[in-house]
Amino acid sequence: MSTSRLATLALALPAVLGACATGSTFRSGVGDAHLERAPYYAGQSVSADAGRIAHVPVVYQRGGAQSPIFDPEGGPASPVAALLRDMNAYLDSLGVTTRITAWPPQGTPPDVQFGCATDGVGEECAEEGGVSGARPGGFLGSDRNRMRLAVGRPSPEWVAWEQGALADAGASRALVLTLEVGQYWPYQANIRGSKEIELGTNHVVGLPWLTAVDAPVSVLQITGALMDSTGLAIRIGAEGLVARRTGLLMSGLGAQALISDEDVEAIRTARRENLPGQPLTWQVALRNLVAELTGRGEIAVK
Repeated sequence: MSTSRLATLALALPAVLGACATGSTFRSGVGDAHLERAPYYAGQSVSADAGRIAHVPVVYQRGGAQSPIFDPEGGPASPVAALLRDMNAYLDSLGVTTRITAWPPQGTPPDVQFGCATDGVGEECAEEGGVSGARPGGFLGSDRNRMRLAVGRPSPEWVAWEQGALADAGASRALVLTLEVGQYWPYQANIRGSKEIELGTNHVVGLPWLTAVDAPVSVLQITGALMDSTGLAIRIGAEGLVARRTGLLMSGLGAQALISDEDVEAIRTARRENLPGQPLTWQVALRNLVAELTGRGEIAVK
């Protein structure tokens, strides 16, 4: 190989490596997981006595799974901003982690990705082949489409910021939570053809009878990662809050309804009526996510 060729490769290699690092799920700390059923978590189990954890305030990622124009607006006066204020106040009140005060962060944070796997070309969800040739999402959900849980690596700038923030907080690990919209697969629940979607830990909701099982449903969700001080994920997960139920006519035509500002506003006061005390839906999801990622199982909602 010529000297000029070697020089060209030497110049190009750092750029290629840099492009592969930030946002790539390769060597992110937790390998991609493909899950049929909740709870939706992957990575190492975490011990409750493994050291102090600091949390980054919950933020909104618009356009996490599709073009941002299809997701709710997130400005200061929006329902999303109001929900974030509620979530951050509640997260602080749990007393499980310490809020990081070094703000704003620098660089690109880790990106937990959860929802249907895409076709690798655009943003379209890709169906899997069913078990023994059966149609995905079939009878009793025995052959559901799996969903992908993964985490993209943060940038070196974010890791450097994290290290300083953890040192200031006297912590060794960071909890990073994000509010975003994902795409979940529904499934057929019984012989009558009823459709359901599993949003998260012990959280199943019904969908209109005509909902197609071969088309994804928009879900407002909280994703999260427990990060070590080197920028590697230890454990990742997701909990869905609300699914946008597509009307019978739209569903029959194969159309998909989108999460709206009204949906976000409604979830602020929606309650899990099947649980003791009827707690707020988003509080249950947030509490379970924090419990799973930090190893503090005693705060989980059973």
